[in-house]
Amino acid sequence: MSIDLTGLSAKQLDALIKNAKKRQSIVAKRTPITKVRAQLTRVAKAEGYSIEELFGGAPAPSGRGKAAKATKTVSSRAGRKLGKVAPKYRNPTNTKETWTGRGKHPRWMAELIAKGKKVEDFLIKKK
Repeated sequence: MSIDLTGLSAKQLDALIKNAKKRQSIVAKRTPITKVRAQLTRVAKAEGYSIEELFGGAPAPSGRGKAAKATKTVSSRAGRKLGKVAPKYRNPTNTKETWTGRGKHPRWMAELIAKGKKVEDFLIKKK
């Protein structure tokens, strides 16, 4: 991260230095990350888990009851997979081609829009 210091006034530089020193003292007092990782790994192993099971990376083994299910729900949200959606638009020339309205317009729709049609012209009418 770089900060352009040339445009800052003396007062702004003093405030920046003060905040940087405060942050430096906080970071210096923290336990080194390698020690924290080792400690977390030890506690997880003592409880019968791996770090991957607790924080993602590997699927949780079955047979753990609620803990396995909780880990699984967190990892399923991470990929942000959306469910299936019913199509909202249909190609008038080829009724097999539909579009849900998510993402880019399909080629058939883009071509027809370029010729002057409107997106609303392709809506599938609900019965």
